[in-house]
Amino acid sequence: MHLLPWEEKIIRDVFGTMRDGTNIRQYRTVYVEIAKKNGKTNLCAGIVNYLLSFDGEAAPEVYGAAVDRNQASLVYRPAANMVRQNPALSKRCVCRDSMKRIINRENNGFYQVLSAEVPQKHGLNVHGCVIDELHAQPNRDLYDVLTKYSGSARTQPLWVFITTAGTDRNSICYELHEKARQILNGTREDPTFYPVIYGLDDGEDWTDEANWYKANPSLGTILTIEDFRRDFEEAKQNPADENQFRQLRLNQWVKQNVRAIPLAKWDACGGPIQSLYGRPVYGGLDLSATDDLTALNISAMGSDGYLDTMAHFWIPEDRMREHERKHRVPYTKWIQQGFVTATPGSVIDYKFVIKDIADTCEALDLREMAFDRWGAAKVVQDLEELGFSLDPKARRRKLIQFGQGYASMSAPTKELLRLVGDGKIRHGNNPVLRWNIDNFVTRSDPAGNVKPDKEKATQKIDGVVAMIMALDRAIRNKGNGRSIYEDRGFELGAVN
Repeated sequence: MHLLPWEEKIIRDVFGTMRDGTNIRQYRTVYVEIAKKNGKTNLCAGIVNYLLSFDGEAAPEVYGAAVDRNQASLVYRPAANMVRQNPALSKRCVCRDSMKRIINRENNGFYQVLSAEVPQKHGLNVHGCVIDELHAQPNRDLYDVLTKYSGSARTQPLWVFITTAGTDRNSICYELHEKARQILNGTREDPTFYPVIYGLDDGEDWTDEANWYKANPSLGTILTIEDFRRDFEEAKQNPADENQFRQLRLNQWVKQNVRAIPLAKWDACGGPIQSLYGRPVYGGLDLSATDDLTALNISAMGSDGYLDTMAHFWIPEDRMREHERKHRVPYTKWIQQGFVTATPGSVIDYKFVIKDIADTCEALDLREMAFDRWGAAKVVQDLEELGFSLDPKARRRKLIQFGQGYASMSAPTKELLRLVGDGKIRHGNNPVLRWNIDNFVTRSDPAGNVKPDKEKATQKIDGVVAMIMALDRAIRNKGNGRSIYEDRGFELGAVN
Protein backbone atom coordinates (compact mmCIF):
# COMPACT_ATOMS: atom_id res chain seq x y z
CA MET A 1 0.00 0.00 0.00
CA HIS A 2 1.54 3.27 -1.16
CA LEU A 3 0.29 6.16 0.95
CA LEU A 4 -0.81 9.38 -0.68
CA PRO A 5 0.63 12.56 0.88
CA TRP A 6 -2.47 13.29 2.97
CA GLU A 7 -2.53 9.70 4.26
CA GLU A 8 1.17 9.72 5.05
CA LYS A 9 0.80 12.88 7.11
CA ILE A 10 -1.95 11.28 9.22
CA ILE A 11 0.08 8.12 9.83
CA ARG A 12 3.27 10.02 10.67
CA ASP A 13 1.48 12.41 13.02
CA VAL A 14 -0.64 9.83 14.82
CA PHE A 15 1.96 7.10 15.25
CA GLY A 16 5.01 9.35 15.47
CA THR A 17 3.92 11.94 18.03
CA MET A 18 4.74 10.90 21.60
CA ARG A 19 3.96 12.36 24.98
CA ASP A 20 6.89 14.35 26.33
CA GLY A 21 9.60 12.09 27.65
CA THR A 22 7.79 8.83 26.85
CA ASN A 23 7.36 6.27 24.09
CA ILE A 24 3.58 6.44 24.44
CA ARG A 25 1.46 7.98 21.71
CA GLN A 26 0.10 11.44 22.38
CA TYR A 27 -3.09 10.88 20.41
CA ARG A 28 -5.85 8.56 21.61
CA THR A 29 -8.60 9.67 19.22
CA VAL A 30 -8.31 10.25 15.47
CA TYR A 31 -11.16 11.94 13.62
CA VAL A 32 -10.87 12.00 9.83
CA GLU A 33 -13.73 13.54 7.85
CA ILE A 34 -13.33 13.27 4.10
CA ALA A 35 -15.47 12.84 1.00
CA LYS A 36 -16.20 9.38 -0.39
CA LYS A 37 -13.88 7.45 -2.69
CA ASN A 38 -10.67 9.06 -1.41
CA GLY A 39 -9.29 5.73 -0.14
CA LYS A 40 -10.26 5.98 3.51
CA THR A 41 -11.34 2.31 3.75
CA ASN A 42 -7.91 1.05 2.71
CA LEU A 43 -6.31 3.49 5.13
CA CYS A 44 -8.45 2.01 7.92
CA ALA A 45 -7.38 -1.49 6.89
CA GLY A 46 -3.73 -0.55 7.14
CA ILE A 47 -4.24 0.96 10.60
CA VAL A 48 -6.06 -2.18 11.75
CA ASN A 49 -3.19 -4.44 10.71
CA TYR A 50 -0.57 -2.21 12.29
CA LEU A 51 -2.42 -2.12 15.62
CA LEU A 52 -2.87 -5.89 15.53
CA SER A 53 0.66 -6.94 14.59
CA PHE A 54 3.24 -4.18 15.05
CA ASP A 55 2.17 -1.94 17.94
CA GLY A 56 3.97 -3.86 20.67
CA GLU A 57 0.81 -4.57 22.66
CA ALA A 58 0.27 -7.93 24.38
CA ALA A 59 -2.85 -9.74 23.17
CA PRO A 60 -4.26 -6.69 21.38
CA GLU A 61 -8.00 -6.56 20.78
CA VAL A 62 -8.79 -4.49 17.70
CA TYR A 63 -12.38 -3.93 16.62
CA GLY A 64 -14.13 -2.67 13.54
CA ALA A 65 -17.59 -1.18 13.79
CA ALA A 66 -20.07 0.70 11.65
CA VAL A 67 -23.81 1.21 11.42
CA ASP A 68 -24.16 -2.50 10.60
CA ARG A 69 -21.93 -5.54 10.18
CA ASN A 70 -21.95 -5.33 6.38
CA GLN A 71 -20.60 -1.77 6.48
CA ALA A 72 -17.95 -2.76 9.03
CA SER A 73 -16.94 -5.67 6.77
CA LEU A 74 -15.84 -3.19 4.10
CA VAL A 75 -12.69 -2.61 6.18
CA TYR A 76 -12.22 -6.32 6.91
CA ARG A 77 -11.91 -7.33 3.26
CA PRO A 78 -8.89 -5.15 2.35
CA ALA A 79 -7.35 -5.87 5.78
CA ALA A 80 -7.61 -9.61 5.10
CA ASN A 81 -6.19 -9.15 1.59
CA MET A 82 -3.21 -7.33 3.06
CA VAL A 83 -2.58 -10.26 5.40
CA ARG A 84 -2.76 -12.81 2.60
CA GLN A 85 -0.53 -10.85 0.24
CA ASN A 86 2.14 -9.72 2.70
CA PRO A 87 4.68 -12.32 3.90
CA ALA A 88 5.31 -10.63 7.25
CA LEU A 89 1.57 -10.53 8.00
CA SER A 90 0.65 -13.94 6.62
CA LYS A 91 3.37 -15.53 8.75
CA ARG A 92 1.77 -14.09 11.88
CA CYS A 93 -1.91 -14.01 11.11
CA VAL A 94 -4.77 -16.17 9.87
CA CYS A 95 -8.05 -14.86 8.45
CA ARG A 96 -11.44 -16.35 9.37
CA ASP A 97 -13.73 -14.92 6.70
CA SER A 98 -16.90 -16.51 8.05
CA MET A 99 -16.33 -14.76 11.40
CA LYS A 100 -14.84 -11.57 9.90
CA ARG A 101 -11.89 -12.12 12.23
CA ILE A 102 -8.10 -11.91 11.83
CA ILE A 103 -6.10 -13.78 14.47
CA ASN A 104 -2.47 -13.02 15.26
CA ARG A 105 -0.99 -16.32 16.45
CA GLU A 106 2.26 -14.68 17.53
CA ASN A 107 0.86 -12.24 20.14
CA ASN A 108 -2.56 -13.84 20.80
CA GLY A 109 -4.35 -10.79 19.46
CA PHE A 110 -7.24 -10.44 17.05
CA TYR A 111 -9.17 -8.04 14.87
CA GLN A 112 -12.93 -8.57 14.96
CA VAL A 113 -15.79 -7.02 13.02
CA LEU A 114 -18.61 -6.25 15.44
CA SER A 115 -22.28 -6.84 14.90
CA ALA A 116 -24.78 -4.06 15.45
CA GLU A 117 -26.14 -5.16 18.84
CA VAL A 118 -24.94 -2.56 21.35
CA PRO A 119 -25.57 -4.46 24.65
CA GLN A 120 -23.10 -7.18 23.64
CA LYS A 121 -20.19 -4.72 23.44
CA HIS A 122 -19.71 -4.11 27.17
CA GLY A 123 -16.56 -5.55 28.73
CA LEU A 124 -14.31 -5.20 25.68
CA ASN A 125 -10.61 -4.58 26.37
CA VAL A 126 -9.97 -2.31 23.41
CA HIS A 127 -6.47 -1.63 22.13
CA GLY A 128 -7.72 -0.27 18.84
CA CYS A 129 -11.13 0.52 17.39
CA VAL A 130 -12.04 1.78 13.92
CA ILE A 131 -15.56 3.08 13.35
CA ASP A 132 -16.36 3.66 9.70
CA GLU A 133 -18.99 6.20 8.55
CA LEU A 134 -19.75 7.54 12.01
CA HIS A 135 -22.33 9.91 10.51
CA ALA A 136 -24.62 6.91 9.82
CA GLN A 137 -24.91 5.93 13.50
CA PRO A 138 -28.58 6.37 14.57
CA ASN A 139 -27.55 7.44 18.09
CA ARG A 140 -24.47 7.60 20.30
CA ASP A 141 -24.98 4.23 22.02
CA LEU A 142 -22.34 2.29 20.07
CA TYR A 143 -19.87 5.17 20.39
CA ASP A 144 -20.34 5.34 24.16
CA VAL A 145 -19.99 1.59 24.66
CA LEU A 146 -16.78 1.41 22.61
CA THR A 147 -15.10 4.51 24.05
CA LYS A 148 -16.15 4.79 27.71
CA TYR A 149 -13.57 3.00 29.87
CA SER A 150 -13.16 0.15 27.35
CA GLY A 151 -9.45 0.87 26.86
CA SER A 152 -8.53 1.76 30.43
CA ALA A 153 -6.36 -1.37 30.83
CA ARG A 154 -4.30 -0.58 27.72
CA THR A 155 -1.13 1.51 27.57
CA GLN A 156 -1.97 3.48 24.42
CA PRO A 157 -5.41 2.61 23.06
CA LEU A 158 -6.44 4.26 19.81
CA TRP A 159 -9.91 5.07 18.48
CA VAL A 160 -10.15 5.99 14.81
CA PHE A 161 -13.30 7.55 13.33
CA ILE A 162 -13.32 7.96 9.56
CA THR A 163 -16.46 9.37 8.03
CA THR A 164 -18.03 11.59 5.44
CA ALA A 165 -20.18 14.54 6.47
CA GLY A 166 -23.73 13.84 7.59
CA THR A 167 -27.04 15.65 7.81
CA ASP A 168 -27.94 15.38 11.51
CA ARG A 169 -26.47 18.18 13.58
CA ASN A 170 -27.65 16.57 16.79
CA SER A 171 -25.59 13.42 16.18
CA ILE A 172 -22.43 12.10 17.82
CA CYS A 173 -20.68 12.56 14.48
CA TYR A 174 -21.48 16.26 14.37
CA GLU A 175 -20.41 16.57 18.00
CA LEU A 176 -16.97 15.21 17.03
CA HIS A 177 -16.97 17.27 13.84
CA GLU A 178 -17.43 20.43 15.89
CA LYS A 179 -14.74 19.39 18.33
CA ALA A 180 -12.33 18.72 15.45
CA ARG A 181 -13.19 22.00 13.73
CA GLN A 182 -12.73 24.03 16.89
CA ILE A 183 -9.37 22.40 17.67
CA LEU A 184 -8.28 23.21 14.12
CA ASN A 185 -9.30 26.86 14.39
CA GLY A 186 -7.84 27.29 17.87
CA THR A 187 -11.00 27.81 19.93
CA ARG A 188 -10.68 24.49 21.73
CA GLU A 189 -7.85 22.36 23.10
CA ASP A 190 -7.34 18.61 23.46
CA PRO A 191 -3.80 17.33 22.93
CA THR A 192 -5.07 13.72 22.73
CA PHE A 193 -7.47 14.39 19.83
CA TYR A 194 -6.13 14.41 16.25
CA PRO A 195 -8.50 16.27 13.88
CA VAL A 196 -8.59 16.06 10.09
CA ILE A 197 -11.36 17.66 8.02
CA TYR A 198 -11.28 17.77 4.23
CA GLY A 199 -14.49 19.49 3.25
CA LEU A 200 -16.32 22.68 2.40
CA ASP A 201 -17.40 25.08 5.11
CA ASP A 202 -21.00 26.19 5.37
CA GLY A 203 -20.70 29.27 3.21
CA GLU A 204 -18.29 28.03 0.54
CA ASP A 205 -19.34 27.80 -3.09
CA TRP A 206 -19.98 24.16 -3.96
CA THR A 207 -20.16 25.03 -7.68
CA ASP A 208 -16.58 26.31 -7.78
CA GLU A 209 -14.39 23.56 -9.23
CA ALA A 210 -11.37 24.86 -7.32
CA ASN A 211 -13.18 24.00 -4.05
CA TRP A 212 -13.59 20.36 -5.05
CA TYR A 213 -9.92 19.72 -4.39
CA LYS A 214 -10.27 21.02 -0.83
CA ALA A 215 -12.63 18.15 0.03
CA ASN A 216 -10.84 15.53 -2.06
CA PRO A 217 -7.07 15.30 -1.49
CA SER A 218 -7.02 12.20 -3.71
CA LEU A 219 -8.53 14.08 -6.67
CA GLY A 220 -6.22 13.68 -9.63
CA THR A 221 -4.84 10.35 -8.39
CA ILE A 222 -7.47 7.73 -7.54
CA LEU A 223 -10.28 10.16 -8.42
CA THR A 224 -10.70 11.88 -11.78
CA ILE A 225 -11.95 15.40 -12.40
CA GLU A 226 -14.06 14.07 -15.30
CA ASP A 227 -16.14 11.95 -12.89
CA PHE A 228 -16.69 14.99 -10.70
CA ARG A 229 -17.80 17.15 -13.59
CA ARG A 230 -20.30 14.52 -14.71
CA ASP A 231 -21.76 14.18 -11.20
CA PHE A 232 -21.85 17.97 -10.85
CA GLU A 233 -23.92 18.39 -14.02
CA GLU A 234 -26.44 15.90 -12.63
CA ALA A 235 -26.48 17.65 -9.26
CA LYS A 236 -27.37 20.99 -10.85
CA GLN A 237 -30.59 19.50 -12.27
CA ASN A 238 -32.07 18.14 -9.04
CA PRO A 239 -32.03 19.46 -5.43
CA ALA A 240 -31.82 15.90 -4.06
CA ASP A 241 -28.81 15.17 -6.27
CA GLU A 242 -27.30 18.49 -5.20
CA ASN A 243 -27.50 17.50 -1.54
CA GLN A 244 -25.94 14.12 -2.32
CA PHE A 245 -23.15 15.73 -4.32
CA ARG A 246 -22.41 18.29 -1.60
CA GLN A 247 -22.49 15.74 1.21
CA LEU A 248 -20.74 12.77 -0.37
CA ARG A 249 -18.52 14.37 -2.99
CA LEU A 250 -17.66 17.62 -1.20
CA ASN A 251 -18.00 16.48 2.43
CA GLN A 252 -20.33 19.35 3.27
CA TRP A 253 -22.90 19.11 6.06
CA VAL A 254 -26.25 19.73 4.40
CA LYS A 255 -29.63 20.66 5.92
CA GLN A 256 -27.59 22.59 8.42
CA ASN A 257 -27.67 25.46 10.86
CA VAL A 258 -25.29 27.95 9.34
CA ARG A 259 -23.06 29.90 11.70
CA ALA A 260 -24.20 33.48 11.69
CA ILE A 261 -20.70 35.00 11.72
CA PRO A 262 -17.69 33.34 10.05
CA LEU A 263 -14.60 33.49 12.25
CA ALA A 264 -12.58 35.10 9.46
CA LYS A 265 -14.98 38.07 9.45
CA TRP A 266 -14.90 38.29 13.24
CA ASP A 267 -11.11 38.09 13.40
CA ALA A 268 -10.85 40.89 10.85
CA CYS A 269 -12.55 43.16 13.43
CA GLY A 270 -9.97 42.39 16.11
CA GLY A 271 -8.43 45.85 16.46
CA PRO A 272 -7.74 47.28 19.93
CA ILE A 273 -10.76 48.66 21.74
CA GLN A 274 -10.77 52.43 22.04
CA SER A 275 -10.92 53.52 25.66
CA LEU A 276 -14.40 53.28 27.15
CA TYR A 277 -13.60 55.77 29.91
CA GLY A 278 -15.23 59.18 29.58
CA ARG A 279 -17.73 57.88 26.99
CA PRO A 280 -21.39 56.91 27.41
CA VAL A 281 -21.38 53.12 27.59
CA TYR A 282 -24.14 50.53 27.68
CA GLY A 283 -24.21 47.07 29.19
CA GLY A 284 -25.76 43.67 28.59
CA LEU A 285 -25.91 41.01 31.29
CA ASP A 286 -26.71 37.41 30.38
CA LEU A 287 -27.33 35.57 33.64
CA SER A 288 -26.67 31.86 33.61
CA ALA A 289 -28.32 29.08 35.46
CA THR A 290 -26.66 28.75 38.84
CA ASP A 291 -24.06 26.26 37.58
CA ASP A 292 -23.13 27.78 34.23
CA LEU A 293 -21.51 30.72 32.42
CA THR A 294 -22.56 34.33 33.13
CA ALA A 295 -21.55 37.07 30.69
CA LEU A 296 -21.25 40.86 30.92
CA ASN A 297 -20.77 43.08 27.90
CA ILE A 298 -19.95 46.81 27.93
CA SER A 299 -20.22 48.59 24.58
CA ALA A 300 -20.05 52.09 23.15
CA MET A 301 -20.82 53.47 19.70
CA GLY A 302 -18.16 55.82 18.38
CA SER A 303 -18.66 58.86 16.22
CA ASP A 304 -16.83 56.93 13.49
CA GLY A 305 -19.64 54.34 13.40
CA TYR A 306 -17.59 51.64 15.11
CA LEU A 307 -18.80 49.64 18.07
CA ASP A 308 -16.22 49.16 20.82
CA THR A 309 -17.19 46.11 22.84
CA MET A 310 -15.68 44.54 25.95
CA ALA A 311 -16.75 41.24 27.54
CA HIS A 312 -16.12 39.42 30.81
CA PHE A 313 -17.36 36.05 32.08
CA TRP A 314 -17.91 34.19 35.35
CA ILE A 315 -18.24 30.46 35.98
CA PRO A 316 -18.36 28.30 39.15
CA GLU A 317 -14.92 26.83 39.74
CA ASP A 318 -16.11 23.24 40.19
CA ARG A 319 -18.23 23.31 37.04
CA MET A 320 -15.38 24.95 35.16
CA ARG A 321 -13.13 21.98 35.84
CA GLU A 322 -15.88 19.61 34.70
CA HIS A 323 -16.29 21.55 31.44
CA GLU A 324 -12.54 21.48 30.88
CA ARG A 325 -12.49 17.71 31.25
CA LYS A 326 -15.62 17.00 29.25
CA HIS A 327 -15.53 19.64 26.50
CA ARG A 328 -11.84 20.64 26.54
CA VAL A 329 -12.68 24.32 26.83
CA PRO A 330 -9.52 26.12 28.11
CA TYR A 331 -11.12 27.98 31.01
CA THR A 332 -7.97 27.81 33.15
CA LYS A 333 -5.97 29.65 30.50
CA TRP A 334 -8.73 32.23 30.07
CA ILE A 335 -8.83 32.78 33.83
CA GLN A 336 -5.07 33.33 33.88
CA GLN A 337 -5.47 35.82 31.02
CA GLY A 338 -8.18 37.71 32.93
CA PHE A 339 -11.11 37.05 30.60
CA VAL A 340 -12.99 34.71 32.99
CA THR A 341 -13.43 34.79 36.75
CA ALA A 342 -14.04 31.52 38.61
CA THR A 343 -16.33 31.86 41.60
CA PRO A 344 -15.84 29.39 44.46
CA GLY A 345 -18.01 26.27 44.62
CA SER A 346 -20.25 24.40 42.22
CA VAL A 347 -22.87 27.15 41.69
CA ILE A 348 -22.40 30.72 40.58
CA ASP A 349 -21.85 33.16 43.44
CA TYR A 350 -24.01 36.07 42.29
CA LYS A 351 -22.85 38.33 45.13
CA PHE A 352 -19.33 37.84 43.80
CA VAL A 353 -20.49 38.64 40.26
CA ILE A 354 -22.53 41.68 41.28
CA LYS A 355 -19.64 43.19 43.21
CA ASP A 356 -17.39 42.70 40.16
CA ILE A 357 -19.99 44.41 37.96
CA ALA A 358 -20.34 47.32 40.35
CA ASP A 359 -16.56 47.74 40.56
CA THR A 360 -16.22 47.59 36.77
CA CYS A 361 -18.94 50.16 36.21
CA GLU A 362 -17.79 52.52 38.96
CA ALA A 363 -15.27 54.30 36.74
CA LEU A 364 -17.43 54.17 33.60
CA ASP A 365 -20.23 56.43 32.47
CA LEU A 366 -22.67 53.52 32.31
CA ARG A 367 -26.03 54.81 31.12
CA GLU A 368 -28.06 51.58 30.86
CA MET A 369 -27.69 47.89 31.64
CA ALA A 370 -29.98 45.43 29.81
CA PHE A 371 -30.74 42.09 31.42
CA ASP A 372 -32.90 39.06 30.74
CA ARG A 373 -35.78 39.40 33.15
CA TRP A 374 -36.13 35.62 33.59
CA GLY A 375 -34.82 34.58 37.00
CA ALA A 376 -33.19 37.97 37.63
CA ALA A 377 -35.28 39.33 40.52
CA LYS A 378 -32.68 38.75 43.24
CA VAL A 379 -29.80 39.97 41.09
CA VAL A 380 -31.68 43.15 40.22
CA GLN A 381 -32.45 43.75 43.88
CA ASP A 382 -28.77 43.40 44.78
CA LEU A 383 -27.74 45.71 41.94
CA GLU A 384 -30.19 48.34 43.14
CA GLU A 385 -28.52 48.25 46.54
CA LEU A 386 -25.25 49.11 44.79
CA GLY A 387 -26.63 52.17 42.97
CA PHE A 388 -28.34 50.76 39.91
CA SER A 389 -31.95 51.77 39.25
CA LEU A 390 -35.11 50.46 37.60
CA ASP A 391 -36.48 54.02 37.43
CA PRO A 392 -37.09 54.78 33.72
CA LYS A 393 -36.10 58.39 34.37
CA ALA A 394 -32.68 57.51 35.79
CA ARG A 395 -29.81 59.08 33.85
CA ARG A 396 -27.10 56.60 34.83
CA ARG A 397 -26.95 52.91 35.69
CA LYS A 398 -30.52 52.36 34.55
CA LEU A 399 -31.58 48.71 34.51
CA ILE A 400 -33.57 47.70 31.42
CA GLN A 401 -35.59 44.49 31.26
CA PHE A 402 -34.81 42.83 27.94
CA GLY A 403 -36.84 39.96 26.50
CA GLN A 404 -35.20 37.16 24.57
CA GLY A 405 -37.87 36.82 21.90
CA TYR A 406 -37.93 38.11 18.34
CA ALA A 407 -39.48 41.46 19.29
CA SER A 408 -36.48 42.46 21.39
CA MET A 409 -33.64 40.51 19.81
CA SER A 410 -34.23 40.74 16.05
CA ALA A 411 -33.20 44.33 15.35
CA PRO A 412 -29.93 44.33 17.35
CA THR A 413 -29.04 40.85 16.06
CA LYS A 414 -29.35 42.10 12.49
CA GLU A 415 -27.36 45.18 13.46
CA LEU A 416 -24.57 43.00 14.85
CA LEU A 417 -24.44 41.00 11.61
CA ARG A 418 -24.24 44.24 9.62
CA LEU A 419 -21.51 45.74 11.77
CA VAL A 420 -19.34 42.62 11.54
CA GLY A 421 -19.94 42.36 7.80
CA ASP A 422 -18.84 45.99 7.39
CA GLY A 423 -15.86 45.53 9.71
CA LYS A 424 -17.28 48.12 12.11
CA ILE A 425 -16.56 46.39 15.44
CA ARG A 426 -13.49 46.58 17.65
CA HIS A 427 -13.48 43.66 20.10
CA GLY A 428 -9.85 43.41 21.16
CA ASN A 429 -9.57 39.68 20.35
CA ASN A 430 -11.26 38.40 23.50
CA PRO A 431 -10.80 34.60 23.09
CA VAL A 432 -13.91 33.67 25.09
CA LEU A 433 -16.10 35.97 23.03
CA ARG A 434 -14.48 34.52 19.89
CA TRP A 435 -15.40 31.02 21.08
CA ASN A 436 -18.99 32.19 21.63
CA ILE A 437 -19.06 33.73 18.14
CA ASP A 438 -17.90 30.43 16.69
CA ASN A 439 -20.88 28.70 18.36
CA PHE A 440 -23.38 31.41 17.35
CA VAL A 441 -26.33 30.39 15.17
CA THR A 442 -29.63 32.18 14.66
CA ARG A 443 -33.26 31.20 14.42
CA SER A 444 -35.74 33.00 12.17
CA ASP A 445 -39.50 33.25 11.93
CA PRO A 446 -41.68 33.49 8.79
CA ALA A 447 -41.62 37.30 9.01
CA GLY A 448 -37.83 37.37 8.67
CA ASN A 449 -37.06 38.22 12.28
CA VAL A 450 -33.97 36.62 13.76
CA LYS A 451 -32.59 35.91 17.21
CA PRO A 452 -29.77 33.87 18.79
CA ASP A 453 -30.62 30.19 19.10
CA LYS A 454 -29.15 28.69 22.26
CA GLU A 455 -30.78 25.33 21.58
CA LYS A 456 -29.07 24.81 18.21
CA ALA A 457 -25.74 26.30 19.28
CA THR A 458 -23.20 23.54 19.88
CA GLN A 459 -21.79 25.27 22.96
CA LYS A 460 -22.04 28.59 24.81
CA ILE A 461 -23.14 31.85 23.18
CA ASP A 462 -23.80 33.85 26.38
CA GLY A 463 -21.26 36.52 25.48
CA VAL A 464 -22.94 37.11 22.12
CA VAL A 465 -26.37 37.45 23.77
CA ALA A 466 -24.97 39.99 26.26
CA MET A 467 -23.32 41.89 23.39
CA ILE A 468 -26.55 42.04 21.41
CA MET A 469 -28.40 43.47 24.42
CA ALA A 470 -25.67 46.06 25.01
CA LEU A 471 -25.63 46.95 21.30
CA ASP A 472 -29.38 47.51 21.34
CA ARG A 473 -29.10 50.04 24.16
CA ALA A 474 -26.11 51.76 22.55
CA ILE A 475 -27.90 52.14 19.22
CA ARG A 476 -31.18 53.31 20.74
CA ASN A 477 -29.41 56.02 22.70
CA LYS A 478 -27.12 57.23 19.94
CA GLY A 479 -27.25 60.93 19.12
CA ASN A 480 -30.50 62.58 20.09
CA GLY A 481 -31.94 59.45 21.61
CA ARG A 482 -33.83 58.38 18.48
CA SER A 483 -33.31 54.78 17.49
CA ILE A 484 -31.19 54.25 14.38
CA TYR A 485 -33.84 51.72 13.41
CA GLU A 486 -36.41 54.52 13.17
CA ASP A 487 -34.20 56.52 10.80
CA ARG A 488 -32.73 53.73 8.70
CA GLY A 489 -35.00 50.73 9.11
CA PHE A 490 -33.86 47.16 9.61
CA GLU A 491 -31.18 45.54 7.50
CA LEU A 492 -31.39 41.76 7.15
CA GLY A 493 -28.65 39.37 6.25
CA ALA A 494 -26.10 36.95 7.60
CA VAL A 495 -22.41 37.75 7.44
CA ASN A 496 -20.85 36.35 4.26
